[in-house]
Amino acid sequence: MDFKLSYSTEQEEFRKEVRDWLQANIPEDMRSPVDRLDLTDELYKFWRDMHMQLAAKGWLFPTYPTEYGGGGLSGEYETIILEEFERARVVRTFTNSYIFPTLLVWGTEEQKQKFLKPLLTAEKIAFQNFTEPNAGSDLASLQSKAVRDGDDWIITGQKTFISGHGDVDLLFGPIVTDEDAPRHRNLGYFLVPSPSPGLELQRLNLLTGHDQSFIFMDNVRVPGDHLIGDDHQGWQVTQTTLEIEHGGRGIAFPRDEALENLMEYANKTTRNGKPLSADPVLAQTAMDAYIDSHTSTLFAQRNFWMYQARQEMTYHGSQNSMFLKEFRIRNADRARDIMGMYSLLGVQEPRAPFGGQPEVYQRSSLTGAHPGGTVEIQKVIMARRMGISRTRERAAATPSTTGVSGV
Repeated sequence: MDFKLSYSTEQEEFRKEVRDWLQANIPEDMRSPVDRLDLTDELYKFWRDMHMQLAAKGWLFPTYPTEYGGGGLSGEYETIILEEFERARVVRTFTNSYIFPTLLVWGTEEQKQKFLKPLLTAEKIAFQNFTEPNAGSDLASLQSKAVRDGDDWIITGQKTFISGHGDVDLLFGPIVTDEDAPRHRNLGYFLVPSPSPGLELQRLNLLTGHDQSFIFMDNVRVPGDHLIGDDHQGWQVTQTTLEIEHGGRGIAFPRDEALENLMEYANKTTRNGKPLSADPVLAQTAMDAYIDSHTSTLFAQRNFWMYQARQEMTYHGSQNSMFLKEFRIRNADRARDIMGMYSLLGVQEPRAPFGGQPEVYQRSSLTGAHPGGTVEIQKVIMARRMGISRTRERAAATPSTTGVSGV
């Protein structure tokens, strides 16, 4: 079966337009570094401006509605853009895009204009404000509280492992609004403006670097129009965000650079006068890595097609997420089997293959197993949606399934 996409003449002309523009406007020394954590202040400033230029052309978020700053393009055009972004080593957006579908489904028209539009046009940046010190996998156990004060809300609490590079304008996520209400009916979903009096972000020094923060909120005043949905609908609004984060939108072009490098290393690196791929054990290891990666690619592209076709999903998003998390760890192990200690040489090491990308992959494969719901959480969701759990659930509302314009 041939899964390769075929493009029309018009689409190939569009590809050339994108490729030529990127080539003419992005200097070589401004392209994405091997390790995202090596993004300098100079690179950050360059790409903040570049993202606004890309958004103005409709290329930064191609499928979102033009009235809110998106490109209004089809999934096929998004695929072309993502392919060319990868080829040109474009630094992707600094904002967390999971908020976009949430605003499309739950936001009022005024909120879409106020929040969604400046995010889609890259004028503002948003981080996902979910995990707390005592509430990660069990997100319904949140302890941060929001108390109504006239038309505003006063928020107090802590969040941790909040990912994002650079400055932030909005922190989005659930906060307890009613301590007496039952779980899943006691939350509101807020966009907390940053900076704000009483709001503090402290960078964390983690295995993957310093692009995550601990958030302290001490009587932070949040305007009433920063509440998305009703003050007791926060759990339902949150599920729309999580539906996308768990893989429910899929990916048009899920490139696996680590696999490409591993296959090249196995075929071109020699030992005793022969390529590593001539060793039957290493060849089988490389083939296992190839099969896992391409299986993950098919899951992601299947979900992307279903989302664009507005088909309702059940277990599909979590299946995609679970397999991605598991196979990346397996392939990191396989890379060490094939490349040996070279897979652990960092970007500053002169003998590091592929500029140190394999070492970046070693770290990211481990830390990537947790965000967006652990493997165990994905299995629970799948069981509930397949009807083999004590409890059952349906997929959350998304722009795809609610008929909202633009996905």
